Amino acid sequence: MTKEVKTQAKIGVGLDIVWKALAKDLKSTIPSMIPNLVKDADVIEVMVALCTVYLFNFGPDIKTMTYQKEKVSEFDESLHRIALEVIEGGHLNLGFSYYNTIFQLTATEEGETLIEVTVAYDSEIDDDTLPLKTTSTLAFIKNLENYLVNAGS
Repeated sequence: MTKEVKTQAKIGVGLDIVWKALAKDLKSTIPSMIPNLVKDADVIEVMVALCTVYLFNFGPDIKTMTYQKEKVSEFDESLHRIALEVIEGGHLNLGFSYYNTIFQLTATEEGETLIEVTVAYDSEIDDDTLPLKTTSTLAFIKNLENYLVNAGS
């Protein structure tokens, strides 16, 4: 049975900039933003935006995983919604049989974006805190904000 964990945060960066970083420039954004966690990223399969497959090689601060392949499972530019599903390695090696992260972006004010994140997962381990132990979504959002603010200055 698929379970969900949801969180949200407002950041001081405009919607267009955040969308570009997450939906268009993900390959370069993530390693630049958190190089100690993700040392590099590659696009290994492209048909259209939907179904693009990324390979994330983890950095020295990730001790339990070396890589993770993620497929864009949902992409809606008009709604500013993108979802990434783990298809190999990473979370699938930590007891998850399904792991999908959905980012929904909404402009709130000039220069501010609300980021709503839903992590949908199936786990072979009966532990409701598992996603919280393996993801730090709010820290990711804060790192994204810091990166985008500093990149723009």
